[in-house]
Amino acid sequence: MENSNKYLIVLILLSFVKLFSQTNESRSMETIRQQYQNLPKNDIRALPYVNDYIRNAKNAGYFKELTQGYRDAVFYTPDEHLKLVYSDSMIYAAEKSRDNALLTLSYLGKGIIYYFNYKKFEPALDQYLKAYEYSKKTKDLYLKYKVVYHMAVVKSYLGYYKDAVARFAECIDFFERESRIAKHENEIYNFKRGYYNSLHQMVVCYRNIGEQTIADSLLTMGIDKINRESEFSLERSYLLKCRAISYFKHRDYAKAIRDFQTALPELEKKDFSNASVVYFYLGQSLMKIGDKKGIEQLKKVDSIFEKHAFILPELRQNYELLITHYRDKADIAKELYYTNRLLQVDKVLSQDFTYLSSRIHKEYDTKDLLEKKDFLEKKSTSRLYLLLIVSILAIISIVILTYHYYGERTMRLQYEKLQKRLRNPDKTIIKIDCNKEQDQISLLPEELIRELSDKIDKFERTKGFTKTGLTQHDLASQLGTNYRYLSIYINEVKGVNFKNYLNRLRINYITELLNSDRKYLNYTTEALAEECGVATRQSFSDLFREINGMRPQDYIRQRKQELKN
Repeated sequence: MENSNKYLIVLILLSFVKLFSQTNESRSMETIRQQYQNLPKNDIRALPYVNDYIRNAKNAGYFKELTQGYRDAVFYTPDEHLKLVYSDSMIYAAEKSRDNALLTLSYLGKGIIYYFNYKKFEPALDQYLKAYEYSKKTKDLYLKYKVVYHMAVVKSYLGYYKDAVARFAECIDFFERESRIAKHENEIYNFKRGYYNSLHQMVVCYRNIGEQTIADSLLTMGIDKINRESEFSLERSYLLKCRAISYFKHRDYAKAIRDFQTALPELEKKDFSNASVVYFYLGQSLMKIGDKKGIEQLKKVDSIFEKHAFILPELRQNYELLITHYRDKADIAKELYYTNRLLQVDKVLSQDFTYLSSRIHKEYDTKDLLEKKDFLEKKSTSRLYLLLIVSILAIISIVILTYHYYGERTMRLQYEKLQKRLRNPDKTIIKIDCNKEQDQISLLPEELIRELSDKIDKFERTKGFTKTGLTQHDLASQLGTNYRYLSIYINEVKGVNFKNYLNRLRINYITELLNSDRKYLNYTTEALAEECGVATRQSFSDLFREINGMRPQDYIRQRKQELKN
C-alpha cells in the first residue's frame, strides 16, 4: 500500500514537470512569434523567426502550433511556388492534429493560393470543397463564412450571380455584426476585411445582372465607410474600381478615368486579375474621349493573359475591340494576331466553365434534377455554338491575308474610278425630255409629266431627299400629286423604283460632300448617314458600297491619303 502511494506521488510529480515544461515551451514559441507577427505580408524578414517557430513545434510534437507555423510561412513567403509547398505542409500538420477547424483553414488556405495567386480554378475548387466538408464539423463561425465567401466567388465567376448575391449577403451580415462586437484588434481587422471583400463581390454581381442602381447604392455606402479607415488599401481599390465602372456605364468618362488611375497602382501590385479589368475599362474610357493611349491599355489585358493564361469572361470583348481597331487601320498582321488570341481566350474560358460548372453542381449545390438537366442542355448548346464560332474564325484567319491583299488593290482601282465619275458626273438619275414621243410614257399625259418634272427638280435642288424616313406617300403629299402617278413617273422617267431613286440621290449627295469639303472626312459613319437622310449606320454603309463600289470608311481613308499626298 505504501509503495502504491509512492508511485502515485511520483506520477503526479512527473505530470507537473511535463506540464510545466510544455507551458515554458509554449511561452518560448509565443515569444518567437511575437517577433514577426506584426510584419506585413510577403516580408522575408519574418522567415528566419518562422523557421525557428516551425522547428520548435516539430521537436515538441505540437501539431496545432506546427500548423500555425506553416500558415505563417505561407503568409510571409513572397515566392508563389513555396506558398504551395508550405500549404501542403500545413495540411499535413492539420491532419496530424485531427482538428477540424485547422483542417478547414488549411484546405481553404491552399484553395485561396490556387485562386488568388495562380487563378487555377480546378485545384482551387477541389480545396474549397474539402474545406467545406470539414467546416460542417467545426463551431468556428469565422471559418464557416470564409468558406461560404470563397465558394460564392466561384459561383460569381461561373455567372450564377443571384445565387452568389445571397451568399455574399450572408457574409456581409456576419462580418459586419462580428466586427462590432469583437474585441481583439486582429479579429476586428479580419471581420472588417471580410465585410469589404464581400461588399465588393456583391457589387460585381449586381452590376452583372443589370442592377446598377443597387450596385451604386452599395458602393456609396462602402466607399464612405472605408474612407474612414486607415487600412484596407486593396479593398479600397476594389471599390474605386467598381465606382469607376459605374461612371463608365453612365458615360462620365473623366470621373471613370480618375478612379481607375487611383485604384490601379494597388491592384497592379497585388491582384493582376482585377488590374486587367481596370485596363479593359480604362482603355475604353480613354478611347471614348479620343485619347490614343486607350489602345495601349487594352493591350495590357493581353499581356496578363499571355503571362498567366487567365482571363475573366467579361474581358473577352477586349479582343473584339482590338480586332476591330486594327481592321479599321488595315493592319493585317495585328488583326490576325488578335484573332488567334481570341481563339485561345475562348478555349481557356470554355475549359474553366465546363469543369467548374459540373463540379460545383455535383459537390456543392443542392439543385434538383430538372435544374441540372436544364443546365446540361444549355451547356451542350453553348459548346456547339462555341465549336461553330471557332471553326468560322479559323477559316477567316486563313482567308484574311489573301482577302486584304486583293482588297486593297481593288479598293484603289474603285476609288480612282469613282473620282473620275465625280470629275465628270454621270447623270445616273436622268431627266426626261418632255418633247419625246408620247408612246414612250404611255401611262401619263404630257402635261402631268411636265408638272411632275418641275416639282421633282425642285425637290432635288432643295435636298428634300435628306429627310430621314421619307416615304413615297410623304413625297406624293408634298408634291400635291397622286401616289400612283408619282410611282409611274419615277419608274418610267427616272428608270428606277422610288427606293432606289431616293438611295441614289442620298449617296450621290454625300459622296459629293466628302469629295469637295474636307470637314466631312472627319464625320463618323452615323453622322454621315444622318446628313444625307439614311436611317442607320449599317444601311448607309451598305448603300454607299452598293452605289460607289466601296465602303465609306475606305473611301474616306483613300481620300485623306490623296489630299495628304
